[in-house]
Amino acid sequence: MYPCRFHKLPMLFEHGDNHYYVVWETSCTSGAPLLEWWYDDASRHSIEPWYRKIDDTHHRYTAIFGPVANISHVHYKVNNYRLSTKQYTIVRRGEAELNRVLVIADNQNGPTEFRKVLTGIQQYYGASSKPDTILHVGDAVQNVGSLSNWQRQLFAPMEDRSGLHHTTPTIFVPGNHDHDKRRVSSNRNLYMDMYHGLYDTDELGKAAVTNGSYHRFFHSLSVGSARIIVLDAECASKEESEFLERELKSLAFQSARFRIVAVHIPPYIEFWDPYGWNKKNEKHWGEHIRLEYDPLFRKHNVDLVISGHQHNYQRSTVSHSTNSARLGTITYAIVGGAGGMLDLERVEDWNMYNVTYLNHHFVALDIKDRSLSWTAVSSTGSVIDHFALQR
Repeated sequence: MYPCRFHKLPMLFEHGDNHYYVVWETSCTSGAPLLEWWYDDASRHSIEPWYRKIDDTHHRYTAIFGPVANISHVHYKVNNYRLSTKQYTIVRRGEAELNRVLVIADNQNGPTEFRKVLTGIQQYYGASSKPDTILHVGDAVQNVGSLSNWQRQLFAPMEDRSGLHHTTPTIFVPGNHDHDKRRVSSNRNLYMDMYHGLYDTDELGKAAVTNGSYHRFFHSLSVGSARIIVLDAECASKEESEFLERELKSLAFQSARFRIVAVHIPPYIEFWDPYGWNKKNEKHWGEHIRLEYDPLFRKHNVDLVISGHQHNYQRSTVSHSTNSARLGTITYAIVGGAGGMLDLERVEDWNMYNVTYLNHHFVALDIKDRSLSWTAVSSTGSVIDHFALQR
């Protein structure tokens, strides 16, 4: 179909240490597209993408590239005889450098408010700066199988507000709204099925992927001097539990200056719809996170647990244990305020949160060597919370 055009320019995701995942969409089957990536003054690597037909006028392509060397600039573009993108550049920071992480969650079904949050983000970082990484803690859309939801609630607002998603990789934490738990190839997750553990692009064609039985979101990666574990709150499994214990004990996690876990559903929820909470058993969603995972977080000295799901902001910093022989604190942060309808009614009181803010917001998380700085900012630019850790 001509003229062929991009419906969605490339969105960049991290895919574990030193790997990236790119998704884009065109209005036609665009010949034989390639994802090209390269370093400064170096030869180009070409990746043939994985193709998925959404419908007759929406054709999605995805590619994984890496491993990427420990180098400051990596470039990529989509190249095709029908249409190509411009060159995009990823700036990679070293452990001793300042790594700026933008933390957002739960923009679903709120594109107007999401645009306001994105405008606040632009103003916070300024014209000459931007975050190096986006940590999206889930619920990017309301309906994972809706084309219009993906366009109106995520891609269009991001494109309208500077196109940050082309060059700043997103660490994506699956939420309950942007998740299709069915292990079938025709799953309704139209754009976020970047299953982890697949590094070689050829693996995308293996049977476990094409028949839908491969379904792994949980993984870990390093950002500067921090190690981040990403968990899938929706699909609890023996495999994920074993991964979590193994990763918490790992040298990479225990030797990191800062140890972070990102999981969409918080261990401790206080605000929700009372009817859903009490009458529809929604209080039991993610209960395993509090009962099974949180004791492990404390046992293995996790510094920070970041969640969304609850549409407002809360933070609690408490001791790892009531045992005075074990020192240190753990911070729980809920950052579900990127645009979705706010949760204003209290359904529980855990008597633990130091800060509560019932409006839209984002978080600037800065990590540099032995320092971690957390600044929560309202969509209008006011600082609503701040804390720092030193190692």
